[in-house]
Amino acid sequence: MPKRVLQGTVVSDKNDKTIVVRVERRFTHPLFKKTVRRSKRYQAHDAENAFKVGDVVMIQESAPISKNKRWVVVQGAAAEAE
Repeated sequence: MPKRVLQGTVVSDKNDKTIVVRVERRFTHPLFKKTVRRSKRYQAHDAENAFKVGDVVMIQESAPISKNKRWVVVQGAAAEAE
């Protein structure tokens, strides 16, 4: 089974080798037929402390690294676009 890859924005880089990424998803409400935005925060492993608040990054599922970390930063999304 392939590992999920999500794109989100870094909202915290205060921890060592860890960033917090906010991933937003949009869907149509089943009753009101209006687009709704929901976001979730994921802790991701950033070994080089390379990413700062505001960066757009891609994160990928991984084996558990710590109590809350199950994601690894694959790359910055801005670098992928170039």
